[in-house]
Amino acid sequence: MLPQKRKSTDPLPMLRQRSRTPVWLALSWRILLALALIGVALAVHWFDREGLRDNSDGHVSLIDVVYFTMITVTTVGYGDIVPVTDRARLFDTFVVTPVRLFVWLIFLGTAYNFVFKQVWEKWRMRVLQRDLRGHVIVAGHGTSGTEAVAELVRRGRKPGEIVVIDPRADALEKAEGEGVVVLAGDATRNATLEAVKIGRASALIVAAGRDDTSILIVLTARRLAADLPISVVIRSEDNEALATQAGANTVINPASFAGLLLAGSTSGPNLADYMMDLAGLHGAVSLHERSVAPGEIGRPLSDIATGLGLRIYRGEQRYGFWQPQVAVLEAGDRIIEVVPTGR
Repeated sequence: MLPQKRKSTDPLPMLRQRSRTPVWLALSWRILLALALIGVALAVHWFDREGLRDNSDGHVSLIDVVYFTMITVTTVGYGDIVPVTDRARLFDTFVVTPVRLFVWLIFLGTAYNFVFKQVWEKWRMRVLQRDLRGHVIVAGHGTSGTEAVAELVRRGRKPGEIVVIDPRADALEKAEGEGVVVLAGDATRNATLEAVKIGRASALIVAAGRDDTSILIVLTARRLAADLPISVVIRSEDNEALATQAGANTVINPASFAGLLLAGSTSGPNLADYMMDLAGLHGAVSLHERSVAPGEIGRPLSDIATGLGLRIYRGEQRYGFWQPQVAVLEAGDRIIEVVPTGR
């Protein structure tokens, strides 16, 4: 059974990586550090209170020490209580002044992390969303998703044109190390796919690791982007038809593909090697799909100069190089060809 979709009122995901340290723990450490620094200054002032002078009554009490320490740490002092001995002045110069700077840095860092950083991340998310156009979305950064990202980069995609969606922090950290845009979220949600501007994407690759989750992602994406090319990894042969019905343009079963390679290797030792060569950019040749060029219309598939034509897609029909329909290329045809990679 497919997992239920979450309500659209859930918070909008952010294009950022969440910190592994809980907010309350980070704030507690900052407060403790500031109190420890102030405590050191307070203790020394109390034990060396003879080096201080109260200009109002001439007596330095515990309250006066607390007051003087807090005023000195947070400001430069008001002059009502002042250090009068060399030792007290040196302590305020070389210890209290650095403590004052550290405390201010702690306060400013806290304000940055809990206030300004939120504003910065929201602004950066808007910038990322504004620039997302013609990008490829990869839902799931497991084994298949990682290989897909690497292959996209090898094929000339800039890392900034790839968006990885995954709920796992370790997967996002690995993807972020590859230079791609990452989003911690659930790709089955409308809000998540809308956050990565799926309507402006050029393709969606779904490799969620579970067939039911992958199919639900395809359903959600197809409802938001009717014409988006969607490729999905399905591990059970029984679910391949479901993925197609959900709206996937390409359904890939890793087990079936591996079976093809294994079976092909029994007919010849080089067949599997050549099939792997065609599937990626590691070898001397590669499969390539493109639209028919204006100058190729009316000519046969065998005349194309960019590579070796194998098949054309004309509407809902497909024709191989041996069939008579490829003798005249028409406008709108999609050509599948083998091209050299320059290796």
